[in-house]
Amino acid sequence: MTERMRRRLPVLLVAALGLISLVLPLFLSTTNIEIYVTIGLSTIVVIGLSLLMGFAGQVSLGQAAFYGIGSYTAAILSLHGWSSLEALIAAPIVTAFLAFLIGIPLLRLQGHALAFGTLAVQLIFLAVIPETASLTGGSIGLSGIPSLRIGPLAIGSGRDYAYLVWIVVVAALIVARNLTRSRPGRGLRAMAASVSGASATGVEVVRYRLKDFTLSAAFAGIAGGIYVFFIGYISPDAFPVILSIEFVIMVVVGGIGTVSGALVGAVLVTVISQVLTSLGTNPSLPAQLPTVLSLGVYALVLIVILRLAPAGLVGVLRNLWKKGGAASPSSSRESGGTGVDVVPIGEGTGREVPLLVDEASPGPSTFLAGQ
Repeated sequence: MTERMRRRLPVLLVAALGLISLVLPLFLSTTNIEIYVTIGLSTIVVIGLSLLMGFAGQVSLGQAAFYGIGSYTAAILSLHGWSSLEALIAAPIVTAFLAFLIGIPLLRLQGHALAFGTLAVQLIFLAVIPETASLTGGSIGLSGIPSLRIGPLAIGSGRDYAYLVWIVVVAALIVARNLTRSRPGRGLRAMAASVSGASATGVEVVRYRLKDFTLSAAFAGIAGGIYVFFIGYISPDAFPVILSIEFVIMVVVGGIGTVSGALVGAVLVTVISQVLTSLGTNPSLPAQLPTVLSLGVYALVLIVILRLAPAGLVGVLRNLWKKGGAASPSSSRESGGTGVDVVPIGEGTGREVPLLVDEASPGPSTFLAGQ
């Protein structure tokens, strides 16, 4: 395959994804449509989280909080006189604004401290909801959320939401891919390789991290807004801490620092989650079994991926792709022949750099591996 075809391949894959996402709902049952929508919503969240972890080099254990903020924003506004479309548009804006305010002090932390700081954001979110019952419905939640309307178009059936969600997925993939190819994207890739090196070359590390953190939250906010209209009901039980852990696992499984890895990871982990949840419906098994199993299965998945495929499933596929073709001289130069494992940072950039080699700033790989 020529180099020109290789460069066009990502565009063709996005076009194929868009076509499949439009055709597939026609052949799915009601139950499978719900799973399909869930995969799409998770993909949107994980695309933003992948930008944060793979490019800014920051682990977030509180992404479900921003998912929930987007959901509650859309739900509350739609119940207080706003149109459903206006509420949906406000969801990512409000979420991004709150993430910006939270990020100003939070992003002063580094490594493990930052990861646990984002976990604290999740716990604070879950603690605040019951204390604001007059607005959020507390532990009982909010019901009677109106259906989503986009102009004259009513979004009512599961198939309608499937189309809407996957249109947003494709749009998010395009935005993320273009961002990684832009000047800010190059700055983020430099930060992922070495924070001190990026700073020395003029990259405003703090500002870039804050913008990336805000954008990541906005992706979660729009997904949360769609989710609440799809379900028609919202309660804090929908945003447990384990959901934030699932999002992180999706990023790692798909491939840290890759845009398409968000889709691969979301599909695999969502399917695993659905299988574990189905076990809870069996009356002969304990109700707590899915939760206990999920912790064990997720731990096993993380161990296997970090040890056998640190670049994720997308990284494995890339390696197989390269082995299938002739090795280019540029690939040899970029790896330096040192035998150091590299993780692709930035899809379609034509370069591979070691992920977070700056020991002074441990990133997602070192945090998850416990190093």
